[in-house]
This record gives sequence, structure tokens and C-alpha cells, in this order.
Amino acid sequence: MNQLSRGFLRFTAALAVAAFALLPSVLLAQNSSKTDQWIHVRVENKENGGETVRVNVPIDMAVKVLPAIKHDNLHDGKVRMNCAHLNDVDLRAMLDAVRTARDGEYVTVQSNENDVRVAKNAGYLYIHVTDKNHRKSTDNKDAAAKPVHESKVEVKVPMKVVDALFSSGKDELDIVAALRALSSNGDTELVSVKDSENTVRVWIDSKNVTD
Repeated sequence: MNQLSRGFLRFTAALAVAAFALLPSVLLAQNSSKTDQWIHVRVENKENGGETVRVNVPIDMAVKVLPAIKHDNLHDGKVRMNCAHLNDVDLRAMLDAVRTARDGEYVTVQSNENDVRVAKNAGYLYIHVTDKNHRKSTDNKDAAAKPVHESKVEVKVPMKVVDALFSSGKDELDIVAALRALSSNGDTELVSVKDSENTVRVWIDSKNVTD
């Protein structure tokens, strides 16, 4: 995998971390009031007897609670990133270039290990990553590696939310600012992760329950 591919993979992971940073707020609040927008997280384990976890958090509650949480890299409503430059890729410079560019498909990487697609359209940033696991065939030494299973990550984020995430100081993601930007957006599918063991979905809408 080349350096650019690794940079986008890590950026995708950073956005996922930003979404899951909301989870601790559920532990700090028992009651919630009716709100316009809710952020939902659903995790399904595919194994026999696997669990399904559903989290529903009003965005306005998360905005109030998150600044009070200080745990690991989360503090004052911000997530600390230990590496703003990932494999010689400057994320801020990259995002600024994407923000000011016209809509289009900017990056397409296809390899035996990963497929990566980065595009912008109608005010949304799209990042699709497919991680392929392969094994060699035991029947024929010359046979090509065959995929065992694939892990897919799909991220769709309004550009105004991306801007808000990176509006804080160096090496930080401003989760509260991103939530405020999300609250003014309509129903949106944010993150989808699928692999052989789990499926994860993160989205926002006006419902107070998950699908």
C-alpha cells in the first residue's frame, strides 16, 4: 500500500473515532429531551449469539455533555490526534485543497490489498475504502491469492462538518463544532463499516430510536 493510501485509511479511521467519541456521553445522562436531530450508532456482531448494540443520542445533549468528558484523547469536546502528518500526508492541506476544488472524483486507488475512492459532490465528502485479506491457494503453487474476506468502510460527511472538525488547534478534531454543524444538516448516513465479524452504522435523523 502506498503512502497516500495509508493517509486516507488513517483519515477514515479519524472520522470514525470522531463518531464513536459520542458513546461515553450515554453513560453520563439518563434522561433526554425531545430534540430535532439525533445521532445513532448501531453495531451488530455476526457471530452466533452475537450482540447488537444501539446508541441514540440527541445532538444538543451531546454538545452539552461532551465538554465535561476527559478520557484518553477526548477532552473539552475535542479529540487529540497524535499525528496530523500521516505518512508524509498533511491532512489539513489536503482538506483545504478538496474544499476549494470543484466537485469530482479525486482519488481512485485499486490494488491487491486495498481499494480507495475519495470524491466530493454536492457539498459532501465521500471516502470509500475496501481492505482485502488474501490467502494463497494450496492446490496450485502458481495460483493467485484469493480473497478470504473484505472489510468495507464508507464515509459520507458534509464538507461543513469536515471544516468544523478541523477548525480547532493543531492535531485536534473539534467534535462539538462538528456536531453543531451536523445539527443544521438533514438526515444523513455518516459511516458504514462491514466485515466478516461486525457491521457498524452511524447516521443522524430526527427519530429517537434506531431502525
